[in-house]
Amino acid sequence: MRTVVISGGTDGIGREIALTSLSRGENVVAVGRNPEKGRALLEAAAETGAGARAFFVEADLSLVSENRRVIEEITARFPTVDALVLCARHYLSRRRETPEGFEENFALFYLSRFLLSHGLAGALERAERPVIANVAGPGGNMSLIRWDDLELERGYDGGAALGQGGKLNDLLAVSFAEEHRAGRTRYALFHPGITATSFSGEYDEAVRPHIEAMKERGKPVRESAAPIIAVLDDPPAEPLSAFVEGRRISVEDASFDRSAAARLRDLTGRLLSR
Repeated sequence: MRTVVISGGTDGIGREIALTSLSRGENVVAVGRNPEKGRALLEAAAETGAGARAFFVEADLSLVSENRRVIEEITARFPTVDALVLCARHYLSRRRETPEGFEENFALFYLSRFLLSHGLAGALERAERPVIANVAGPGGNMSLIRWDDLELERGYDGGAALGQGGKLNDLLAVSFAEEHRAGRTRYALFHPGITATSFSGEYDEAVRPHIEAMKERGKPVRESAAPIIAVLDDPPAEPLSAFVEGRRISVEDASFDRSAAARLRDLTGRLLSR
């Protein structure tokens, strides 16, 4: 029986993947900060007879300590993990720091995905065809990264924070694939396109109308989840791959620069050791 771990698994695309996986007889571990959404997922699973295979781990993934706790809990219960799906993110119109001193978008959208990817690598390698699906929006110009201000202390903007976070996840995937090239785990990046989800976030008056418009014109969650589920079922042969709305794109151009990925890997290590 396969085990699928999903951060942000109680809402939107993550929830759709969770319910689909449960319907096919797989174990699902959904990680999220909202206990009500967690209970709703478990209830939905129970209604379909999959309650015994559905697990919810409540955690604030913007905290490094919480990520480490989650990794310990998952690996204690599931020594083998077949798929890790990274969906959790939360828009903030105004800059905010976590109690650990990290800018919150940077911590949730990037650091959490770094920690979960590397922290569950051992459990993934025990699976027959393990895969990590990082839903972040691959591609884009390297200029999105403020190397001298990764936590956006100067001139914070919520859109810029998410844009940079997507690019950082590209580089996370590159460095992970390089480090684990000899292993089984495949790393796949996804840009699902505008999707009609809840758009988790805290929006100011200038941004809120744009969010409501995206909710109205976004495609159904099931449609956005389908290409991700397909890769979970049949991971690419290559260590690293990227998809935009189901269309595969190259990971050999400057958007996935290996030297930049190594630089970010080093910076991340130093930040986490502080």
